[in-house]
Amino acid sequence: MILVLALACGASVSTIYFPQAISSLIAADLRVPEGSAALVVTAAQFGYAGGVFLLVPLGDRLPPRRLIGTLLALTAAGLVVAGTAPTLSVLVVASAATGVTTVVPQIIIPMTAGLVPAERRGAVTGTLLSGLIGGILLARTFSGTLGEWLGWRAPYLVAAVLVLALAVTLARVVPETTPSSEQRYLDLISAPLRLLREEPDLRRSCLYQATVFAGFSAAWTALTLLVTGPAYGMGAQAVGVLGLVGAASMFCTPLAGRAADRRGPDTVSLWCLLGVIGSAGVLALGGIGGTAGLVVLAGGMLLLDVAVQSGQVANQARNFALRPDARARINTAYMTCAFLGGSAGSWLGVRAYGRLGWPGVTGLVALSATIALTRHLTRRRTAALPTEETATPSRVP
Repeated sequence: MILVLALACGASVSTIYFPQAISSLIAADLRVPEGSAALVVTAAQFGYAGGVFLLVPLGDRLPPRRLIGTLLALTAAGLVVAGTAPTLSVLVVASAATGVTTVVPQIIIPMTAGLVPAERRGAVTGTLLSGLIGGILLARTFSGTLGEWLGWRAPYLVAAVLVLALAVTLARVVPETTPSSEQRYLDLISAPLRLLREEPDLRRSCLYQATVFAGFSAAWTALTLLVTGPAYGMGAQAVGVLGLVGAASMFCTPLAGRAADRRGPDTVSLWCLLGVIGSAGVLALGGIGGTAGLVVLAGGMLLLDVAVQSGQVANQARNFALRPDARARINTAYMTCAFLGGSAGSWLGVRAYGRLGWPGVTGLVALSATIALTRHLTRRRTAALPTEETATPSRVP
């Protein structure tokens, strides 16, 4: 069951990552600048953040089987509109709408976390995220390759058929579960804001993922411009192939989940933040061009993928231990912050590349992770200091 749900996570989330590999094809066909075509990526991620905020809390209120099927049907409709869009404006709107409904993994993950023992929660979350990562990687490769052969519209239309097939499959596979809340919708969507105010560990997880995902999105969005530009002069298919290097993160996230179960999420978060900073140093050498440059880019993107996705496992293991009766709402707060960061990163990545070139993008990756690492180390140092109550021996009357 876990493996089937992991596959569903990957297949459903893959649609918002299509434009990262085919934005140059979209720009050429619709006769718009590549920077403008990159808005399709930003719109999809903004839509995803909106869908997480508006729809994922319903996972605590509605039967997941019905909710998941409805969202997948709407996603298929959005993909058809995107694949037949006559202008960039229509495509951007369709991408945003598709992003809103492509939040099925964020319903599946907290639902499954509530079905397994606490000591296995990190490992199971890691397995589900490995499926999600596989979908992201295959999305880039699939859309880049198919786009080169049949044009940029083909990935959207093929994906629409696959998503409909997935909806039928999950209607039989998703277990019947009893919703944990009977709150009204307005109370459900306001709960994440309240949880952010009440749970400092949730705020910390949100900051970690929002910052590193901003750097991650900036790197992947600008990578297309770099590889298809003068330094390399390659096509969209090459971007998809580069995306495959992140396949190792599919195998690393279950390991990160087990490490979070054994050593605690904070230890794994520290490793991952240092890994993101290290990846920025490697990627900084990727602008040299040629075969050596491609090898460096592949290594740097691999390290970045592993660090960001493993960090997500640690964050969600920390989050799901907070309020067992409100996991979907906690996930709503977390993923909304993460994808707002990713959307901002996509936008900033294009601007940084346009003004400062590839070094500006890698600097952005390093800066984003440094912000999170500073917060993490400050928290660890504060937690290690004795309080006044514990530092002063109590007086026995």
